[in-house]
Amino acid sequence: MGISFIRTIQTGIKSLMLHKMRSALTMLGIIFGVCSVIAMLAIGEGASFEAQEVIRKLGSRNIIIRSVQPGRGQGSAEGRRTWTANYGLKTNDVTHLVETVPTIAATLSKKKYRMKARSGRVEVPACTVWGTEPHYLEMSQAEIKHGRFLTYTDGKYSDNVCVLTDSMARALFPAENPIGGTIELNNRDVFEVVGVLQETGTVSARAPGGDVAGEALDANIYIPLQSAHSRLGIKFLERSAGGYNRERVELHELVVEIDDIENVEISKASIAAVLQSSHKKKDYEIIVPLELLRQAEQTKRIFNIVLGSIAGISLIVGGIGIMNIMLATVTERTREIGIRRALGARKQQIVIQFLIETVVLSIGGGIVGVSLGVLLPFAVEHFAEMKTIVTFQSVLLAFLISALVGVVFGVYPARRAADLDPIEALRHT
Repeated sequence: MGISFIRTIQTGIKSLMLHKMRSALTMLGIIFGVCSVIAMLAIGEGASFEAQEVIRKLGSRNIIIRSVQPGRGQGSAEGRRTWTANYGLKTNDVTHLVETVPTIAATLSKKKYRMKARSGRVEVPACTVWGTEPHYLEMSQAEIKHGRFLTYTDGKYSDNVCVLTDSMARALFPAENPIGGTIELNNRDVFEVVGVLQETGTVSARAPGGDVAGEALDANIYIPLQSAHSRLGIKFLERSAGGYNRERVELHELVVEIDDIENVEISKASIAAVLQSSHKKKDYEIIVPLELLRQAEQTKRIFNIVLGSIAGISLIVGGIGIMNIMLATVTERTREIGIRRALGARKQQIVIQFLIETVVLSIGGGIVGVSLGVLLPFAVEHFAEMKTIVTFQSVLLAFLISALVGVVFGVYPARRAADLDPIEALRHT
């Protein structure tokens, strides 16, 4: 029985080798199908990974509260060209939240300014200045490259010290060590550089912006929050058509760290209730990275299913191509089948032979398709600069489907070959 089965396999493979070109063309459908399944899932997995990584960097235990201007008319007087918008988070909100919400483990207050920076003759016309607190490093993805970060002493005495991001340091101090140097903000206040932040990862891999609350690390300057309020002020003035716009915002962002990930959702509700009671208008927004992460994971699953289904259609088309070729082969080899049946070959042997041929075609195409499917994402990542991730599950799934296609679409031609009447088959010319 074993020898007979081996001979049947050999016969099937020999039949395929007699028509190399036809066999190769038949395999193309499977090759493209397997390759597309792996490549599309790899691209989808890479895109999903980048999206989730951005959200993860915001902190799964963090709740981000941002000041939002509710409307241009607020705080303005009719007929005046100059008006002041007074909105957003207050420093009292921080104290009130800490006292009211017991699950809060830490808070990070931030005040944002858009202004120009100058060092000697070098000027950066547009940069972001953040007034923040010393524990910023503990709640962000940033690391110190040179010098030190802001200290509690800096804040206590409202010292004129600052920390630059690496790119900002290179822009302002292209040919010298920035540590110990001074910069001038808006041609007015002078700050001493005490540290440089190491920028980690690519710009595309960071959050819209990249730090703990989603701000980019590219052109930032960090100063003590107390220094920001006392030196740069709470009000911000900018030119607009027909006059000037003034904004009075004490805090632009507040990052709240919750003691346990299980308490994030209930803490969000508590924070919302506290802020609602102290703000007549909703001049803030609450962002929960954990919720965004869960949404991203759900989107990933749906995205992979859609991509896998689209790519799987090509595998089905390849299977139909195999079935058509094998049906034509049965007609072409009718006389051969009749001779084998007349010499004593059983129906089972005929079925096995034709099944072997289809399985060999599909598995061979699957192997080539897997090879191309693994290489293609690397080419996409290199030339298109897109993140791709080839998973073992996608490779295994594509290969198993290709083998299954060979069996499923090979059964009908094999059964048709076995059911041929030997006498009628011998009459076939």
